[in-house]
Order: sequence, then structure tokens, then C-alpha cells
Amino acid sequence: MAMITDFDIKSLVCDNSSFGPNEIKMISGAITEDFSQYAILRDAVAELEIGEELTPASTVRLGVCYYLLGRFSRAIETLAESDKGALSYFYIGRSHFALEDNAAAIENYDLAERFGYDRGICVLAKVEALRNNGDFDGALQGLESLDGAIMQEADYAYQYGETVAASRGASELVVEWFERAVKADDTHAGALFGLARENDRRGNDEVAMDYYRRSSMSFPSHVGSLLNLGLLYEDHAQYDRAQQCYRRILEVFPTHPKASLFLKDAEASDDQFFDLEAEKAQDRMSQILNIPVTDFELSVRSRNCLANMGVETLGDLARTSEQELLGSKNFGETSLIEIRDMLTSKGLSLGQLAHEGRPEPTVDRSQLSPEEAAVYDRPISDLNLSVRARKCMVRLRMNTIGELLRKTGDEMLECKNFGVTSLNEVREKLEIHGLKLRGD
Repeated sequence: MAMITDFDIKSLVCDNSSFGPNEIKMISGAITEDFSQYAILRDAVAELEIGEELTPASTVRLGVCYYLLGRFSRAIETLAESDKGALSYFYIGRSHFALEDNAAAIENYDLAERFGYDRGICVLAKVEALRNNGDFDGALQGLESLDGAIMQEADYAYQYGETVAASRGASELVVEWFERAVKADDTHAGALFGLARENDRRGNDEVAMDYYRRSSMSFPSHVGSLLNLGLLYEDHAQYDRAQQCYRRILEVFPTHPKASLFLKDAEASDDQFFDLEAEKAQDRMSQILNIPVTDFELSVRSRNCLANMGVETLGDLARTSEQELLGSKNFGETSLIEIRDMLTSKGLSLGQLAHEGRPEPTVDRSQLSPEEAAVYDRPISDLNLSVRARKCMVRLRMNTIGELLRKTGDEMLECKNFGVTSLNEVREKLEIHGLKLRGD
């Protein structure tokens, strides 16, 4: 990758010189190395806009630069008036993809390939759009259609990893593909984000933050990395750094809704005091309380009694007294000793949290079909929530979708770092399954 001192971005954009994939890579690389160069690109575009009548070549340059600046609709309009060449069609496709119009993106990638754009690059771009459109088989077929040098490229490994993650969820295999991508290109934003996301899910905050930081340095800005990095900074009470992440997004996308709301949350939190160690201890305890009782080797009698009582987690047990257990049919002293030993191994005891009471279900499960009951018993992870929302579920000691449905929106807003954006996200995910929070 060229160093920023090797060329002048303004001259490259405004002069009537060659402009293709290599030049675009040089611009992106320069801004990745020094984000202050972003202002130079923005000024160059402004100069090009007010200059003399645009030629077909300068229209292409302007359209591609609109894409780099995040002005995707403007990029499509401009490139549609250009030379109708391979580069134009490819970046019309990229802009449609950024606007989540996957079908239009695929159509333009096909045109780009037809007009001579590199086939491997076009196929990988199509794979991404197909995957985002839910066509996992089509995405895999696209990857399998490639051969030769492209299979050694970082983006091939990255797209393969994301496709495996979307279609199979095999995390270990996914990590292998992302690591392969980073080995080929240690600046690949998508692969770095993928590794960050996997470590974030596993609670490896420091490792995740490092990967998010590396990914966020890329240009065009990887918004997902900046958002998630900001959330992790908030979890560690580093609110000034979180604000910097959100402002970086807003510099490129001034109306980005999540970045705007997260910035307000971070600014508000900056004025509050949180005992970080206490928060960490609470999170660890929440994780212990959310362990399913089925993870332990219990006798058939004990297991059946707990199931009949609706006891699903260690937290449920800690909220249950000895008297309640002994009042259950067929539950005797032997089972009681077994349960005590299980709780003691995790530093808990029966009735320890009895004052909290066990939450009452919001629906009569006897009225549910087997299919509906299965949905209620599914883990919350199946909702594919964002990092912020997922961590709030842990703090609220919720494992299943059924437990989530016992909460009101107001109760969820009381959780630290959980705002209106996350609440709307939860509601949207539940609506997909025809479900609502209590009180909605």
C-alpha cells in the first residue's frame, strides 16, 4: 500500500489523470494511515463539484469519491450519469449494498463483471450481497465457483468465514477463516471485526477491543467496529473514548441514528459514577445465576422435580427455599442434599435470593402449542442481539426468550447502558416471532 507521502489526494481526484482500483486503494490507504486526510478528500470533492463541466472520466471520479465519503445515494446518481463502464457499475453496486438494496447491488456487480471488472472481486462482492439477502446456498456456490489466486486473498477467506457463520454458526471454523484473512492482510477491516465479534461474545473484552481498534482504523470507516468498540469502552467506564468512537462515525455519517443516540448515552454516563469492579462482580454473578441446571449431573428424580417446578437456572434455585423444594412431590432429603452440593460448588445456597422472588410467567404455557412453547424456551442468543442489548440480558439474568417476555420496556431501560435504541431492537427481534414484551 502506498504511503500518504507518495501522492496528493486532491490532485488525484481533481486532475484529469487515470483513476481506477489502484488509485482508489491508494486514497483509502492514505486516509487509513492518517484520518486527517479525510478532510482533504472532502475538500477535493467540493472543488470538483464547483469546477467546470464534468467529463465522463471526472464524473466517475466524483461518483466513487461520493461512495468513499458515505454519500451513497449521491454516488448512485452521479455514476449513473458517467461512462457506464466497469468501475461505475461496481461502485453503483457497492453503494446499493451500503443502502441495503442487495438485489440492485447484485445486478450492478453482474454488469461490472460483464464490462470487464475483475471477476473474482465481483463474485466476492455478490457473495456478500447474497448472504445478506439470506441466500446462503447462493453465497456458497459463488465461493465454490472461484479458483486460482483469488482463493489466497484476504477477502476470499473473510467472505467464506462470514458465510459459514451465517449458515452454520460454527464459531471455531469461522475464527480459522478470519485468522486466515488477517494473515493475508492484517488491515482487513471485516476479518478484524469478525475476530473482535467472536472474542466479544466469549467475554474476552481486552482482545476484542484490540481487534475493534485495528478494524476501526480502516477507511471507509467500519461503522460496526466503532459502535461495538464504543460500547466496550462504556462497559469499562471509559466514556471519553466511547464518545470519540461515536463522533468518528458522525463525522462521516452525520445522521447515523445509533451513533447519535449512543453518543448522548455516553455523554450522560460521563457525569455518573459507577463502581467498575462492582459492575464486573455483578456481571460474573449474573453469568453464574444464568447457568441452566441441566448442565449438572443430577439424579432423574431431582431433574424431574425441578422441571415440574419450573426451575431452569441456578438463579431460580437460589430464589427457592428448602421448604418449597421439600413441598414438591417425590422430592426428599437425598435430592435436597444433591441440590445443596450443586449450589455450594458455585458459591450459592438455597433461598439466598428468596427476597427477589421468582418471576411469574406472562402467559399460560398450558395454552401454548408445542411449537410456541419451543420458541419460549429458546435461548436469547437466537435473537442475534447487538453487543449492548446482549450484555443487558446478562445483567438482567435472562437466559430464554420466555424470561425476556416477563419484562416491561421500562424495566429494561433501568439497566445500565441500555437505551431506547436497544429497546427498539429487542422489540423488533421479538416481533419477527410474533411476540411482545409485557405491557406492550
